[in-house]
Amino acid sequence: MESTTTDPAGERLRRWRLVLGGDPADGTGSVLSGRDAAMDGTLAALYGEGGRPRAGRDRSAGLGASAPSVARWLGDIRTYFPSSVVQVMQRDAIDRLGLATLLLEREMLEAVEADVHLVGTLLSLGQAMPETTKETARAVVRKVVQDLEKRLATRTRTTLTGALDRSARDSRPRHRDIDWNRTIAANLKHYLPEHRTIVPERLIGYGHAARSVQKEVVLCLDQSGSMAASVVYASVFGAVLASMRSVDTRLVVFDTAVVDLTDQLDDPVDVLFGTRLGGGTDINRALAYCQSRITRPAETVVVLISDLYEGGIRDEMLKRVAAMKASGVQFVALLALSDEGAPAYDREHAAALAALGTPAFACTPDLFPEVMAAAIEKRPLPIPDEG
Repeated sequence: MESTTTDPAGERLRRWRLVLGGDPADGTGSVLSGRDAAMDGTLAALYGEGGRPRAGRDRSAGLGASAPSVARWLGDIRTYFPSSVVQVMQRDAIDRLGLATLLLEREMLEAVEADVHLVGTLLSLGQAMPETTKETARAVVRKVVQDLEKRLATRTRTTLTGALDRSARDSRPRHRDIDWNRTIAANLKHYLPEHRTIVPERLIGYGHAARSVQKEVVLCLDQSGSMAASVVYASVFGAVLASMRSVDTRLVVFDTAVVDLTDQLDDPVDVLFGTRLGGGTDINRALAYCQSRITRPAETVVVLISDLYEGGIRDEMLKRVAAMKASGVQFVALLALSDEGAPAYDREHAAALAALGTPAFACTPDLFPEVMAAAIEKRPLPIPDEG
């Protein structure tokens, strides 16, 4: 917020006035004008009582239920606040004032600041969205997806390519494929002082991960309403993984039904519009489908992304996880794939998975490549400290 005064005491009163909202009891005695008054009006429209301004003299009208007034308000907040604050205010407006249905109108969609949370809201409205709005909605979703791909794709490919190369090391490599650093380290005990050399008894080399499919990855994604942000990020990561020739990627989404969206992975926007946020959850059924598609267990990573609120058969779900692990599958359980912090989840089911050697944890998008690299290399996962 820009200052309108060089007086430190006056500036403090101005800021407190904006924070407290101008009720008679705020005690500031400060009167706003110009840009400050306009900024105060945008805050009052959202955070005043019932979405309407409180008793202050400088308050403007609330948002009401009019799409044009909301569109103007969305333009105003972009004028007065940075993008990160705009996104928070938009989410608050949707939650506090019940504006989700207005997002079905083109005027609203064209005015809104696009982010992951908005995409989640649009997807949840998908079945009710009129045809006249769908193209605008797809454009909004595509912008967010493209921004995420720019942020995440390069690091994901680089991290996983290194992991795939390391996991494909060969003990009988051709000369050009020998990893000399690892070979020397593994044969130091065969050093001959008199000849000042090492006689390697075991050669270590790289496989050919870039030339053939080395790993199979199955993303098993819970599309219940609470998983909206995870659905967005998982769709983007699924598309990135599918673009790597050395990884055979499958994307399965589920609620009480199971849908295989693998054939749409070349376009994460199509994937997102193929999901159906909301409804119940049947993890056991989804895992049964994934298990039936595994052809090389020892080279397969299954990533379950779910809050673990199981509506299916709990014991069968756990038996299925145990069976996959026993066959050689690397099984990863993520409670969320998002930047939203600690999620709500079924602690009893999480504890049961941990007892099987599969700790369930929330994962940020920035950490996900490292988690996948560890799973590919069959080493301990980089589980974040819950503290």
